[in-house]
Amino acid sequence: MATSLKIQRQNGNVPKSLPGEDHVTGFVAYLVAADIPAAFKTEHVQALSTIDAAEAAGITDDAASWGVRVLHYHLSEIYRLNPAVSLYVAIFEKPQDAAQTFAEIKTVQNFAAGRIRQIGVWCGDRTLSADDLTALQGIADALTEEEAELSVVYAPKVATVKQQAVNLAGEGKCRVSVVIGQAGSGIGAELYKDKANATKASVSGLGVVLGLLSRAKVHQCIAWIKEFPTGVSLPAFGDGTLVRDVDKALLETLDSTGRYLFFVTHTGQAGSYMNDSHTMDSGISDYAAIESVRTMDKAVRGIRTYVKPELGGNVYADPSTGQLASYTVAHLETVANQALEAMERDGELSGYKVEIDPAQDVASTGLVDIVIKNVAVPVMRHVRIKIGFVKSV
Repeated sequence: MATSLKIQRQNGNVPKSLPGEDHVTGFVAYLVAADIPAAFKTEHVQALSTIDAAEAAGITDDAASWGVRVLHYHLSEIYRLNPAVSLYVAIFEKPQDAAQTFAEIKTVQNFAAGRIRQIGVWCGDRTLSADDLTALQGIADALTEEEAELSVVYAPKVATVKQQAVNLAGEGKCRVSVVIGQAGSGIGAELYKDKANATKASVSGLGVVLGLLSRAKVHQCIAWIKEFPTGVSLPAFGDGTLVRDVDKALLETLDSTGRYLFFVTHTGQAGSYMNDSHTMDSGISDYAAIESVRTMDKAVRGIRTYVKPELGGNVYADPSTGQLASYTVAHLETVANQALEAMERDGELSGYKVEIDPAQDVASTGLVDIVIKNVAVPVMRHVRIKIGFVKSV
């Protein structure tokens, strides 16, 4: 037999990597105690950035627990859409009573040392309520005060899509988005059918949304058709109703008034896409879209990184006026500029301006006021084209 050399190429499942931390994501699931995998009973939060790592921790697609199988599905969707995601997965015991504080979100963010930028919360058998939105926003606000800001994507139970048309959006809910869509075919649909009717719960498309968010740059809208197809071939809602079977007026209400997230199709385009990138804030708020919140969060973190080392340092005054010296003002403006300059260079801001009033009496107050104005990168949500026949052009 002639000599030979054969090389077999294998997938080593080596995690991909991305610069920065915009892709750092969390996922929280609440299960009954008996369904929690052994690895999570003592260590509720784990870093699992590949499907192999998740399966090794007991999150498998053939688990006896329906909830664990759903969790495996969501994680698979995240990894499919963003193989380079840095993911923290947490499983906690479902509360026995109706009250839900979502305090576990803070536990996960603290475990990740404040690195998580967006976190999904799956409660497939818990119907959405105004109290839940208030609690989620409260946790996110508390983390913001602790300099660990993040966006929360919540996936509740959708009893019926018509009932979901109730408007729970309103001012001050900029850090919470609600997913009511799920897959109407494939694994997501099979999991939905597997759940007994007596305890029907929504599977949700939460994993898809988190995969898109973690892949998108902070200024990008996840409803961008060219860049962010969902991979969901048949869109549905969390009650199993197919999007194509829902009246257009109801879809518009769910989108513009309810401000929910779900999958839609576009004529002439294959597959499905996000309807938008709503937060549950007022539609006229500066933070009505997830990308606005993420962009501002990144700006704040960057400014904090560069300005904080200046705390406790000296500033100089013009001896003839007592005002801040021009070189001190220039130095502080340069420091505050650094993070924003990088964001503008990366296309995450259209522009910015840092202003410091030299007339401040820092000697008396110890306080320096800095005003920063950011110019966002707008999202083209609507296009109007006028077309007709003319005799000549």
